[in-house]
Amino acid sequence: MKTKFIQLDCNNIDNTKITEAAEILKQGGLVAFPTETVYGLGADGLNEEASGKIYAAKGRPSDNPLILHISSMKALDALTAGDCSLGRKLAEAFWPGPLTLIFKKSSLVPLTTTGGLDTVAIRMPAHPIAYELIRQAGLYIAAPSANASGRPSPTTAAHVLEDMDGRIDMILDGGSADIGLESTIVDVSAEIPIILRPGYITLEDIIGITGEAEYDKGLLHKPESEDFKPKAPGMKYKHYAPRGQLTIYEGESEAVVRAINQAAEEKLKEGYRVGILATDETLTSYQKGLIKTIGTRKDEKTIAAGLFKILRDFDGEQADYIYSESFYDNHLGQAIMNRLLKAAGYHIEKV
Repeated sequence: MKTKFIQLDCNNIDNTKITEAAEILKQGGLVAFPTETVYGLGADGLNEEASGKIYAAKGRPSDNPLILHISSMKALDALTAGDCSLGRKLAEAFWPGPLTLIFKKSSLVPLTTTGGLDTVAIRMPAHPIAYELIRQAGLYIAAPSANASGRPSPTTAAHVLEDMDGRIDMILDGGSADIGLESTIVDVSAEIPIILRPGYITLEDIIGITGEAEYDKGLLHKPESEDFKPKAPGMKYKHYAPRGQLTIYEGESEAVVRAINQAAEEKLKEGYRVGILATDETLTSYQKGLIKTIGTRKDEKTIAAGLFKILRDFDGEQADYIYSESFYDNHLGQAIMNRLLKAAGYHIEKV
């Protein structure tokens, strides 16, 4: 398969190119497109064969559910079942935007899309290219992140091309993703909203609308059983992983810096290539290795936006070992650490 690469201006969208992408989706093909969070890999979410192509292209386990992307609130009438009042309240507050809601599914949604579950994950993206593509296609577009399964999520079209060239029909290049972390996922199929994946929309934001909400108890912990059935993308399998072994160091800042410097020096002496994931505040404290800043702790959005790119950069420089500071201490800390822990396979050193 030859993958067509199309560049678009978000401020002046060429509708003829969007129409071409929409026709591919209607014919059961795969199109990668930008959203405000990361790039998504889209297919007709109600077409079981098309959804199967997503799993094949990504190498994604079949029990890992897909998110349906919509362009209108009317879609909820067709895709959901039961009492959706709680979810609709959150949708009205945060859609379009980086929030995915899990409802009881209607019979219209195939089990291949939901990973065999009786619930369905739905999002209305805010990105103008994503919105126009969904509108023109007239479909409910299933779209996980447009990367090979387990790899860092793509925040640019170049990242998508790196993983998906020759596997999918088209890539729409709309520039870098603004947020850089996947959407917050909230289960609204029960009485109390449960955050299954943290993101830009925080626990405090959810509580502000619903009055109560809580994190899933296993959010920052590795699933104990291989029989665990993930209710949302990213809950079970190792995700976002660079090729090198990533280790997270947690503790007081000076102790973390000392521990990372020591670990880096030991691996460098053994002949390995070592990457260090620092912040603007600690960049000059590290001495040896491939030292990169992810952003500043004064603005956690820079850290969120830079995470996946920096992990891919370390891959490009063939880092064998990567050492990172932890990021619990900011507004988006839960979201950032959720991704880092999965990328590291929960390999964390407390100092």
